[in-house]
Parts: sequence; structure tokens; C-alpha cells
Amino acid sequence: MITRRNAILSTLFGSGLVGLRALATGLPASFLLNPRRALADGTLPACASMDKAQFIIMNTSGQGDPINASVPGTYDDPNIVHSSDPAMTPASLTIQGRAYTAATPWTTIPQNVLDRTCFWHLMTNTPVHPKEPEVLKLMGAAYAGEMLPSMLAKQLAPCLGTLQSQPISLGATTPAEGLTYNGAALPIIPALALKSTLTSPAGPLTNLQPLRDQTLNQLYDLYKNGATSTQRAYIDSLVTSQKQVRGINQDLLNALTSIKDNTAASQVLAAITLVQMKVTPAIAIHIPFGGDNHRDVGLATESTQTVSGVATIVALMQQLAAAGLSDAVTFMSLNVFGRTIGPGNTDGRQHNENHQVSITIGKPFKGGVIGGVAPVGKDYGAVAIDSKTGQGSASGDIAPILALSSFGQTMLAAVGVDLMVIGSQITTGKVISSALV
Repeated sequence: MITRRNAILSTLFGSGLVGLRALATGLPASFLLNPRRALADGTLPACASMDKAQFIIMNTSGQGDPINASVPGTYDDPNIVHSSDPAMTPASLTIQGRAYTAATPWTTIPQNVLDRTCFWHLMTNTPVHPKEPEVLKLMGAAYAGEMLPSMLAKQLAPCLGTLQSQPISLGATTPAEGLTYNGAALPIIPALALKSTLTSPAGPLTNLQPLRDQTLNQLYDLYKNGATSTQRAYIDSLVTSQKQVRGINQDLLNALTSIKDNTAASQVLAAITLVQMKVTPAIAIHIPFGGDNHRDVGLATESTQTVSGVATIVALMQQLAAAGLSDAVTFMSLNVFGRTIGPGNTDGRQHNENHQVSITIGKPFKGGVIGGVAPVGKDYGAVAIDSKTGQGSASGDIAPILALSSFGQTMLAAVGVDLMVIGSQITTGKVISSALV
């Protein structure tokens, strides 16, 4: 009988738990699956974009959060409505030496993080909650209907040597927030389920050292008689020592045992643990940022969740720094739509298909504001973007309807994907080079 525990282990570590043996030994899963072929082909080739490859932690929501109501780029027009909560008072912040205005919570992001933070003013062209999967597929611009996190994961897996190329969702709150890969729906693994599966007394992390020794013993004859001296040196450079395995085991157990629930904070802990285990290149979480706030008196929920949402991002950055992963992990967000920000939005906001704000934070990015807003009908929407400067302008060469696919193209470029490959994967839009270091 297939239990939930076995299903999760298979999702994380593949058939025969080859990924667990890779974690225990330090050897790539691709090598363990067929070591004779790997040796016959020579040592495993390095990825061409290894210097740019990043793990991705993605925040996504089908709720249509009002992130777009508090960020830099929405305080130049006095008619745009912001929360009047004292915690959301407009304040100054500086990104890459340039001054902006945003709600106070955004000023709590450390300066070194702000300088690699981009706020993207985009149009998703849908006001419908269940269209979240279509937005992740860049509204028809992605080849074969692949989702952006799956495209990123496919390209990054060989570079990062992860156990699998499929992304993992930790935080989906509705089926619409679930991920697909090659058209197939992927399972959702809540943080608590990950903890209970990996930290039980009979869990896989308690057997890493014996598994390491057993796997290396099985490879010994091939290593001794089937490998060249160069190949043996390469394998030796990858093999994890018994002492290192004990350290890995204890570090992972410590992180996982601190998970108490399925909140955003716990999802962050689980996501960082999956990165440390090199399970997948891309992990989706859900950080509440105001939600479906049609009836939000005084914009109270929006204010409270913006404060807590930014605090969660700050905590993520602090934990990445503590783990030595600040330069290895990029945070990104992409939601189904944003919220109306025009006059009259004081006790709740409506769906806005013309304006959604995404956030990217990471080593590949030059911090700033991409695009901007202007009146559209009775509200506001994203304006065209100049692909060379990233500035919002009526004369920009990226029309608002192409901003979403341009965001996707720029994400792929940021992690080192070749421009020819990007063009084959996303059929419209342009790379916004000014957003990249």
C-alpha cells in the first residue's frame, strides 16, 4: 500500500530514493543512477551558466494580494489610495542610491537586501482567481504551457545538481495555486508533512551515515577497476565524509524540528531546508499580503498582513544569510492579479487585471523599480516599460500586455539561461537588461 509518507519520500527523492543516496554521499543522482555510463562518458560536464545559477523561492497567491498598494512607484500620484494605518505611513527608502517612497514596512528591509530588490509593475490581464495557473504560464506566452517556476527548474537542475528538476509547492492554499510540470499536476507538500516524514525516528535522515557507507561500498569495485585516475579524483572531490554527513543530518533535523505549523514562517524554514538538501531548484510558498480584501474595513487586514508579509521576507533573507545562501537563492513573487488603488478604495479593494506588483530579490538583480502606473479607466494600471532602462513610460517598447512575459524572460536571463533558449521557451516579450547586474 502506498502511504502518504512513501508518496512524499518518492516525490522528494525519486524512485528507489536515489536522491537520498545522493544526499548521503555527495555524488550526483545522475551518476548514481548509472555510474558505468557516467564513467564511460567521462566526468560530468559543468553547467555553462554555473556562475549565475540560483535556487528559486517563489511566493505566489491566487488571492490577488494588494502588494501593489504599498510599494515604491505608487506614491507619486496623490490620487492613489494607501492605507491610513500608522504602521503603513509613507516613508523614504533608498535603492541603489535612488530615493523612493513606500509604506513603512518596506523600509525594514536591510539596505544590502534593498539594493538587490526589484519592484515590478506588471499587467496580468485577468481579474479571475482561478486563472492563477494561466498567469504562471505567462498567459499563453510559455512554450507548451509550462509554468515559469517549472521552466526555471528545468534549466537550473543540471547546473545546481539537484535531486529532481520538478519544483515543489509547500504553500498552495487552493488547487489554483498548485504547480504543474510538463503539463502534469505536482503534489503539494505542506511544511508539517515534510517535517513528520523526515524527522520521525524511522525517518530517512536518521540513516544517512549507514546509507552513505552502503552506497560507497557498492560502488567500490567500479571505482577501483572502472575509473581513470582523473575520474577517481573527481569522485573523491564530491564524496561527503562521515563527519560531514553527521553535520548535515543534525543541521537538517534542527531546522525541521522547529517547524510547528504550516504558516508562511514554517514554509520559509522548510524551503531553506529543501535548498540545503538540494532537492529541487524551485520551491513555491504562500506569504499572505492582504488576500481577497473586498470588505476590509479601513484596510485593516491589508495593513496587518503587509507588515507581517514584509517581516517574513526579512526573516527569509536573515535565515539565508545565516545559512551562507544569500548569493545562492533568489526570491520572487507572482500573483494572479493586483488590487484597485484608485479613489474610493478605503474599506476594501477590487480585482485589478491591469496592475500587479512582483518582487525579485537576489544576487542577479540590480535593485530598483521596473515600470510604473498611470490612470486606466476609473483606476490605475501598469504602463509600458522601456526595455533598456526599465522605466515606465507611455513610449516604452514593452506594452503593458507584454510586461508579464518580459518578466519571465528576465527571470530566465537572471539565472544564466541563454537568450536563444529563452526565446524558444517564452514567445513574447523582451529581457529587461537594466534589472540585471
